This record gives sequence, structure tokens and C-alpha cells, in this order.
Amino acid sequence: MAAAALVFAAGCSSGGGDGPGDRGSPEPTGSSGSPTGKRGADAPPEKGSAKVTRTLTEGLKSPWGLTALPDGDLLVSSRDEGTITRVDGTSGKKTELGSVPGVSPGGEGGLMGLAVSPTYASDHMVYAYFTTESDNRIARMLYDEKKPSGEQLGAPDTLFKGIPKGMIHNGGRIAFGPDKMLYAGTGETGDTGLAQDKKSLGGKILRLTPEGEPAPGNPFGDSPVYSYGHRNVQGLAWDEQKRLWASEFGQDTWDELNEIKAGDNYGWPEVEGKGDGDEGDGFHAPIAQWKTAEASPSGVAYAEGSVWMAGLRGERLWRIPVRGVSGEVKPQAFLKGEYGRLRTVLAAGKDKLWLLTSETDSRGTPEKGDDKILEVRVK
Repeated sequence: MAAAALVFAAGCSSGGGDGPGDRGSPEPTGSSGSPTGKRGADAPPEKGSAKVTRTLTEGLKSPWGLTALPDGDLLVSSRDEGTITRVDGTSGKKTELGSVPGVSPGGEGGLMGLAVSPTYASDHMVYAYFTTESDNRIARMLYDEKKPSGEQLGAPDTLFKGIPKGMIHNGGRIAFGPDKMLYAGTGETGDTGLAQDKKSLGGKILRLTPEGEPAPGNPFGDSPVYSYGHRNVQGLAWDEQKRLWASEFGQDTWDELNEIKAGDNYGWPEVEGKGDGDEGDGFHAPIAQWKTAEASPSGVAYAEGSVWMAGLRGERLWRIPVRGVSGEVKPQAFLKGEYGRLRTVLAAGKDKLWLLTSETDSRGTPEKGDDKILEVRVK
């Protein structure tokens, strides 16, 4: 059982979605929910920081997935347009690589997570999670940088299909772990019963080989399911101890950050957040939880001893210190309302993160330049 979750101050919620937040309120909040600088005398000192040092690029449309190439350039997906764009990691210059055939955007579905093969230097493979007319699936594409612009992205080779799709809760995050296996977060599409059904691919974290087969050592035999009882997993990241952390949308009350253990049940729909007295019911409780108005979390990354979590409706970047921490954790919030909805955060080495905004996805209030990739320095 994970450590007890930290309960935040109540805030209004609306169905636990990633709806509009309160952009234009730049004052960050601390873990108590009180504005920074107005904390009680008995509150512990805040030690972290997050500062935007520059805007790498702007003018992105419905960006969702973000991954880095070995040379430091970035690939970003457009959920609604179904395209992949390369962004120069120094100049911010954008080069559209093309559309991914078969993408069928709608609601919360479309072209979502991206990942680069752990053996990219030899195979030049880019992986994508996307919605089609019939399902959500994972495919890989050869990225031949030597070909002329517009012809560099090969046809998608479907590796894994049959993940349930819906207008909501499609999951979509993919990432290669330290074991070089491919992990994918899925949603239950609003059909809550799928989360507890170990035969269903909805409401799960999946673990696959790079070829799309169930990975060796999975907890349920020849099954891709790694953990279950999830509502809508949106972020995946590992720390230096190789612990897997995942963010998850709650419904009306609690969003979650979970430490993922192979074979564990994370409780949905029986429990939302920590729940009351669930410790003996076989459910793995979150390490931290938030009111949905304060988070509605999406991507996560690990840097400087903390998990960094992007908030959509909450419009803030959360720091959750996990290095050397046992028991209750004390998250901190940064950038509240300054850049609008935040979709994806990507570790970029040492104290640097890339942060992707999400104002052009039909739920935001776009301003000039949206959407953007921001460079953030953290500690």
C-alpha cells in the first residue's frame, strides 16, 4: 500500500474533466492551498522553484505528445490535426513531418502520445498512440531524416490495437521505461466497469515489447496488463530508483499521482483518490491527491528529486518531492494561471524541463502565440 495521500483544500469541481481553469491568476499556491507568502507560521518552508527561462516555439495547434530526439530536437503531435512536427531544440524552428494516416480525432481522441525508440540511433523508429474509427492503437514509423522534407515519415506499422475508444478517457501517454519496454496509459472511455476487468485493455497501464507483444515478466501471464483499476492515465515517468509514477484524472473529487507496482489494483471505480478505509480492500492508494479544480493532471516528468506534473484545468505545474520521502508528501504549485492549461512536461536533463501548453484544444481560451513549448528551470 502506498503512503497516505495528501488532502488539499477544497475547490470547485465539474465532472473531473480537464475544463477551463482560472487563467490570469498568476499567484502560485503552496501545498496548503494558501497563496505563497501567506502560509501559516507552522507551515514548512518551500524549497522548490520553477522558472520559465524562454519560449522555445509557439503557434502550435492542439499539441499533445512531446518527445526528444537524441540530438536535442523535439517531436510534438497535434491531437486534432493528426500531424507530427519537429522543433529545433535551440532555435525553435518548426518543420512539419506530415500526417499520420488513420487518425480519427474527436472529443479527447486523436494523435496523442509520442515516444522515440530506445535504439533510435540504429532503427530511427518513432512510436505514436492514436485514435482510429474503431479503437485506440499504437504504431511505429520510420523517420528517415535523410529524405526530402515532407517524405521523411514512413507509413505507420500497427504494433498493438483494440484499446477501447470513446469521446472521453482515451488515455494516450506512451513511454519507454528503464527496462526498454513500452508502457502505455489507457482510459476506460467512460465505461467504468472496464477498469476492474483484467481482460479489458481500458483503464490500464500496459507493458509491451518494442514489437507490441506482452512484455516478459508481466504480472498476469501472457497479458499486456501491468496495472489496473485506473480511470484515465495521462502521465508516465520514472525516477532514478526506476520507480514508475503515473498521473490520473479523477471524476468529481480527487485527481491522483500513483506509484505504480506490477499487478496492483488502483481502485477505480470503487475508490476515487485515497478513499475512506480502503487500506484493507486490496487497492493501492495514491501518493498524493488534488481537488480536480487544482489539477486535472496530464503529463509528468522526473527531475531534481521531484515528479513534475502538468495541470490542465488547474493551469499550474505541480512539484511532488519523492526522493528520500516516505509517508506524506508535500507538493508545491508553480506558474498558476500564467500560461493557461498545461498538457505535457518532459525532462530535458539536470534541472531543465520542456513544458507544453494546451489552450487550442477547444477547452482553453487561446491568446496570441498559443500553443507554446516553454523552457523551465527547476529545483
